[in-house]
Parts: sequence; C-alpha cells; structure tokens
Amino acid sequence: MTATDAPTIHDAELRATPGSLFETMGLQRRTHFEGGRAVIEYMAGEHMCHSGGIVQGGFVTGWIDQSMAMALMSLVGVEQTPISLEIKISFFAPTRPGLVIAEGWVERAGRSTCFAEGTLRDKAGLLLAKGTSTVRLISRAKAEAGSRAALEAAKGRGA
Repeated sequence: MTATDAPTIHDAELRATPGSLFETMGLQRRTHFEGGRAVIEYMAGEHMCHSGGIVQGGFVTGWIDQSMAMALMSLVGVEQTPISLEIKISFFAPTRPGLVIAEGWVERAGRSTCFAEGTLRDKAGLLLAKGTSTVRLISRAKAEAGSRAALEAAKGRGA
C-alpha cells in the first residue's frame, strides 16, 4: 500500500477528542501533508509558558517532532507508526505565545529506519528552532497493541 492509497488523517479527526494530545498541543491545522513533507500550524498559548512569557521547550520539541512524524506518515501511510529513536533540537530564539508553524520533511527513508528534519517558525518567518530525528517505523497495529497492554498493566498496578 502506498501513502497515496493509504487511509489519511484529516484535521477534524486530529482535534475530535476533547483533551486529546492535538488539543493540548494547540494544533490549528495542517497546511501541507504529502510527499514526505508536512506543515502544521499551532497556537502557542500563555498556559504553555514558563517565566518571562517564553513557551516551554517541551512544546517546541513536540511541535517539531509531530511535524517530522506527519511528514513520514505522508510518505509511508498512516498504517505505519513512526517511533522516535533519537531527537535533537536546537533553539535559536525564544518562542512566544501566538501562531507558530512547524515544518517537517523526510531526509531519507529506509524500510524500518528513517531520518527526518524539521523547523519551527513564528508567523513572521523567524526561525525559532530546528530539529533532527532518527525514527523506526512499526505497524500501527503493533503500536496500538503495545499501548493497550501497557494501559492494562498500569490499571493492574492501581496507577
């Protein structure tokens, strides 16, 4: 199955569940999702900031990571789940509340290991951060089965 005939993820589905990861991250919309490239707009909220009104670096990392994952999914289809093996983020300027744009692209894709890069810019185009990632692709079914097993184990421990 190629990415072009694989099931796709639509913006409405990404935001459909209140309290979802996408809602927490401030996802607004995807402006590009094909050919190993993804562009996603996020709203950086004041609640994401630490001292000085600067967005906490975990959100910046998450936005870039998500854009790289979406870029991979646009290439291999949504039945493959990208699992980060390594992520490196370089921060160039403070990220402030407001619209930010994450762009991810695939540098090289093998059968199971891929390399991706991504950036985060403000709405004026200022480069805020850049990232690289080494990713392993696993089947979506395997990823979901592992998540279900972990949740059941946590319930059994009273977590």
